[in-house]
Amino acid sequence: MEMTVELFDSIINTSQDCVFWKDKDRRFIGVNRAFLDFYGFESEDILVGKTDEDMGWHSDPEPYKQDELRVLNGESTYKVQGKCFIRGEERDIIASKRPLYENGMIVGLVGSFVDVTDVIRRNEVADNLQVYTIDKLRGFNFFDRIIDEISLEEMLDPLTGVLNRTYAMKMVHWLIAENQPFTFTMVDLDNFKSINDGFGHSAGDKVLVEVSKALAKSVEGFGVVGRFGGDELLMIDLKNTSRRDKNRFFERLYTKSGMIRKEMHFGDSAVMITATSGCASYPKDADEYDKLFELIDKMLYVGKSRGRNCYTIYDKGEHSILEVAVATRRGVFADMQDLRNSMEKESTHEGKIKAAFPVLKEVLRIEDLYYIRPGMRMKAVNDSEFECEASDIGLLMTEDVVAEGSVENIKKTAPVFGASLKENGFGSALIARVRDHDDVKGYLICAVERSHRIWQEYESAILYYVAGLMN
Repeated sequence: MEMTVELFDSIINTSQDCVFWKDKDRRFIGVNRAFLDFYGFESEDILVGKTDEDMGWHSDPEPYKQDELRVLNGESTYKVQGKCFIRGEERDIIASKRPLYENGMIVGLVGSFVDVTDVIRRNEVADNLQVYTIDKLRGFNFFDRIIDEISLEEMLDPLTGVLNRTYAMKMVHWLIAENQPFTFTMVDLDNFKSINDGFGHSAGDKVLVEVSKALAKSVEGFGVVGRFGGDELLMIDLKNTSRRDKNRFFERLYTKSGMIRKEMHFGDSAVMITATSGCASYPKDADEYDKLFELIDKMLYVGKSRGRNCYTIYDKGEHSILEVAVATRRGVFADMQDLRNSMEKESTHEGKIKAAFPVLKEVLRIEDLYYIRPGMRMKAVNDSEFECEASDIGLLMTEDVVAEGSVENIKKTAPVFGASLKENGFGSALIARVRDHDDVKGYLICAVERSHRIWQEYESAILYYVAGLMN
C-alpha cells in the first residue's frame, strides 16, 4: 500500500499521543488532532512557524531548547519527563523525539508526548487506590459485554479510580440504546479553585479522590461514578428513577451520609467540602442523550444560582419557568448597570436600598435586604426592624471587603452579632460595609435561613458594588 498524504493524516490523527513535527529552526510545521485537543486549539495555524518559547509553554524553556538542539544534531530521546503549561496549569508530560531526514540531511525533528499528571498525582495522593475492579464492573451489563476485551486501566480515570469520561458516556449511550431507565447526575465541587489556590493541587487532588470514592460507595451495587473532567463528576443510577426515590437518595447523600458535606484537614486548616448536583432521568424527563445532558446541566446551573451546596432534581412543572430564567440571565455587568440607574435617582440611604432591592432579590435569590447603622437596629427593606445586637460587626471586616459565611462561622469572629443573627432565625449571611471616606456609615446584610448556603464571588461583587453606590 502506498503511503499517501491522506493515509498519513488518517494514521497520525488516530494516535492518542500528542504528535508534532518541526523544522531545523525548531519552528512548528504541523501537529496531530490529539495535540490540538490537548491545548484546546481549533487549528494548527495558531502555532505553525512558532517555537515553544513563542508559545510560552515552559516556566524554564532552556532545557527543552537544548534537548531539541541535540536531536537536530542527530541524537534521539525517549520518554524524557518534563512539564508544560496548559490553560494556566503546569502538567507533567513524557516526551520522545528523533531527527527528521531528507536526502541524508537533518531537516527537522518529530516528537510525541503523553500527559501523565493524573498518574503521578494519583500515586502521591492515594496509593493503591482502586474504586472499581473487574468483578464490580462485571455486575453491569454494559461492562460485562466488554470487560474481557478492554483493560481496566483504559476505562478508569487515573487520578480518582472511577470511570473516565469516555466510558461513563459510552455506558450512558448504551443504556439509552437499550431503553433501560436510569438517573443521570452531574456533581460539581463547590469553590474547588480556592482549594487549589489556597492549599495546592495536592490538596485539590485529595478532595477529588475522597469525594469520588464516597459517591461510588453511595451508588454501590446499582450505579457507577465517573469523572467528567476537572472537578465535575458523573453518577449513573439504575435504581432511583422515581421522584420519590431520587428525593430520598439525595436527602440521605446530603444530610446523613457524611459524603458530600464533610470537613477535610490540610495542615492546621480545615475546609468544609461541599458540592452542587443536578439530575434528570431517562426516559421520563428526556428520551435522547442531548436533551438529557442539557437538563442535568441546567439543573446544575439552577443549584449554583441558589447558592450551591444543594441538589436539584428536574421536574417539568417546577422548572419550565426556571429554565427560561436561566437561559436569559444577562450577566453581572448588566445587573450593575441596572443598579446604578435605579440607585442614582435616590438621595437617601433608605431610598437607594429600596431601589436596589428588586435587582438584588433576583440576582442573590434573597427574600429581604437588611441595613444596620451604627447604634441602630437592623432594618429590612420592608421597614420591619430586628432586635439585632451588632456592636462587634466591625470585627468581620478590617478592609473594604465583603464578609460571608454561616452564622456559626460569623460567631467565631463576631460572637455578639453572630448570636443575634442566630436568634433571629438566620443561618448564613453576606455583609458589605458602607463607608464615606474614613467614616463607617453602616452595613448591608443579605441574611438567609439556610446555614449551608455558599455565597459566590459574583454575589459578593454585586453587594460590594451596591455598598459603593450608597455614598
